[in-house]
Amino acid sequence: MEHRAALTPETAKKLIDADFHITVEESIQRIFDDDEYKKVGCTIVPFQSWKTDAPSDAYIVGLKELPENDDSPLHHTHIFFAHCFKNQGGWKEILSRFDVGKGTILDLEFLNDDKGRRVAAFGFMAGFAGAAVSIDVWCHQLINKGQVYGELKPYPNEEALVDFTKKRLTAAIKKHNNQYPNVMVMGALGRCGSGAVDFCRKAGIPEANIIKWDMNETKKGGPFKEITDSDIFVNCIYLNKKIPPFITQELIDSSERQLSVICDVSCDTTNPNNPIPVYTINTTFDKPTVPVKSSNTRPLDVISIDHLPTLLPRESSNMFSDDLLPTLYALKDRSSSPVWKGAENLFLEKLADAKKYLKSKL
Repeated sequence: MEHRAALTPETAKKLIDADFHITVEESIQRIFDDDEYKKVGCTIVPFQSWKTDAPSDAYIVGLKELPENDDSPLHHTHIFFAHCFKNQGGWKEILSRFDVGKGTILDLEFLNDDKGRRVAAFGFMAGFAGAAVSIDVWCHQLINKGQVYGELKPYPNEEALVDFTKKRLTAAIKKHNNQYPNVMVMGALGRCGSGAVDFCRKAGIPEANIIKWDMNETKKGGPFKEITDSDIFVNCIYLNKKIPPFITQELIDSSERQLSVICDVSCDTTNPNNPIPVYTINTTFDKPTVPVKSSNTRPLDVISIDHLPTLLPRESSNMFSDDLLPTLYALKDRSSSPVWKGAENLFLEKLADAKKYLKSKL
């Protein structure tokens, strides 16, 4: 269940002080209580009332995909992670709803500065949480052999998560010849990969056991046996084009495979170019892992949760919202903002692609 918010009470207060009017919908799952927003001057309204009550010129700020099982036209300008600009599952349908309703997507994933760098991202915390869950699944495989990994729940803060992981590792390595796992982080130099490496260090994984790969190590092209030689593989790359797969079924079936946990933080599950083509579904906090079929009897579990930062929802939201704030200020003169203009141009480009595709199927 998603608990994060793109707009925190602290950020909302700063926007209100800058003469923005902020309306917040009631929510029982958001990490920030309604009263926290009310105290800083936000107007509180019923859940999903934006559909019928929001003014036509209002920006609808959210986080993840819109509610499922709804094909109604969308009239507003939405600022959220749409997950439809890289041909993910359902991309044509969501873009068609905006086309019919004459609405606009300003996708949070593609708000880039003049150097092409994202102005705000959950990447660091996604990698941080991904490494945490990966290590815990590895510990579970040793401590509770043959049992399915259970439900994940958010932690109140980073300290609680790190302390819990250290205790789990202490118990697990006793069943692993007193050896810590080897953790390979792919994309280790990026924001996401840096988060994964940071958690490994804080959890007490020796530096020699943290295998840090980035573009230089992968330039020859996959697949890479080194992945299956490690115990845990945390994929943190940003996929923007087709690349050779990192691993194959042949490597997974090999009797030499040591790998038992894959965390695909990038989570390009429905992307046709997914470089980890050994799973087909997103996992969730309720069911965090999915087993991979293999002729090798060593277990192999995949974590493919697309909202990993909600493991630390308050800290993740604060970090993201603080980074996003300067760009939100620029909404007052959106037409002169390179960040917002770039986001709108990308939407129009992807909308044209969807219309072209649908026309070709007539």
